[in-house]
Amino acid sequence: MTTSHQPQDRYKAVWLIFFVLGLGTLLPWNFFMTATLYFTNRLDLSQNISSVTDRWSEDTEASPAPTVSLPERSSLSAIFNNVMTLCAMLPLLLFTCLNSFLHQRIPQSVRVLGSLVAILLVFLITAVLVKVEMSALSFFIITMIKIVLINSFGAILQASLFGLAGVLPANYTAPIMSGQGLAGFFTSVAMICAIASGSELSESAFGYFITACAVVVLAIVCYLALPRLEFYRYYLQLNLEGPSEQETKLDLISKGEEPRGGREESGVPAPSSPPISKKHSIKAILKSISVLALSVCFIFTVTIGLFPAVTAEVKSSIAGTSAWNSYFIPVACFLNFNVFDWLGRSLTAVCMWPDKDSCWLPVLVVARIVFIPLLLLCNVKKHYYLPAIFKHDAWFIIFMAAFAFSNGYLASLCMCFGPKKVKPAEAETAGNIMSFFLCLGLALGAVLSFLLRALV
Repeated sequence: MTTSHQPQDRYKAVWLIFFVLGLGTLLPWNFFMTATLYFTNRLDLSQNISSVTDRWSEDTEASPAPTVSLPERSSLSAIFNNVMTLCAMLPLLLFTCLNSFLHQRIPQSVRVLGSLVAILLVFLITAVLVKVEMSALSFFIITMIKIVLINSFGAILQASLFGLAGVLPANYTAPIMSGQGLAGFFTSVAMICAIASGSELSESAFGYFITACAVVVLAIVCYLALPRLEFYRYYLQLNLEGPSEQETKLDLISKGEEPRGGREESGVPAPSSPPISKKHSIKAILKSISVLALSVCFIFTVTIGLFPAVTAEVKSSIAGTSAWNSYFIPVACFLNFNVFDWLGRSLTAVCMWPDKDSCWLPVLVVARIVFIPLLLLCNVKKHYYLPAIFKHDAWFIIFMAAFAFSNGYLASLCMCFGPKKVKPAEAETAGNIMSFFLCLGLALGAVLSFLLRALV
């Protein structure tokens, strides 16, 4: 295939597949986090059952059993969110970094399919365990192991998908970002529906986990269909060809001869393709995309520093005792953020301003720091150092909408442009490196959130 006979993405099939893959990357973990209350509540219940059993079997002892067991119960519940963050962030960073260096050694299909199947199995086990009784400590340990596995395989999956999208035209990173944004929207809607229905925590959690399994199965089916599409095969082959092979092909075309299939047909690298020095390549790529990589890192540092650690602590000033008091955080914070974040990510499918070489992009990224004082000065619970200047709900909703939209749009722009700052053969590596800096931003944001919450 030549550049004069580029195939078209018929029915936007490749675009839609990458959208579903983006959805499948983030939706399972979002649902897992949404079920946090189920996990902490079950830890409490399991410990209470254990306490009653201990008290019944040792009723001849003088010391009361509940006095001994309550600290253990409260400690497991209290540290759950902190340990969950640690077990999520460390594997996310480690495996995203490893994928940047090892993606050339492990086939793409093994990384993507293997990760999807592993995540599917973890969520199937999680759904089954909803119906299985066990002690609080065992449940806690098993849950943390599952969190490590989900984020390890999720990191490999996400980095591999961004690397894969890097070999396609720039706007094919946008559907991954848009799919991830829609995952947040679905999670927010599910949270609101659970509140409205008044269903039990275990029932809601079971529904979350089964839905996550269904989405992962859909992602697996879509990925298996990808190699059948001519548009995808064309750009993948273009990326695999070495420089000398491309020159040979151009010579054959100029002579009117049909070029032979290269790496795609033989399945092995062309003999004339010079070996690429990995160390030099990664260093050169990092230099080329450094501004965009640091930009996406900064975007998510600011975003996670405020959301949800600070924003979820804002209280309504007009709700009083009405139902709006129960729905304020799910709607004004989570749903509002996820809707506008998704809109920002999706906008890059039709508009990509400023371009990848414009100085306006890093300027707009740094300008997002203005949201730190704006949101800290909203009606946050338990103010100690800062006054609540923007008390009305409308201020918070407007700030959150702009905050979310700028996050989605600018992050998506950076992720789209990153692989296009390097040679086609280096695009996959660039996509992996961009994914690492995205995850680094999440980790730094999680650390920053403790400082920002303490400043309020």
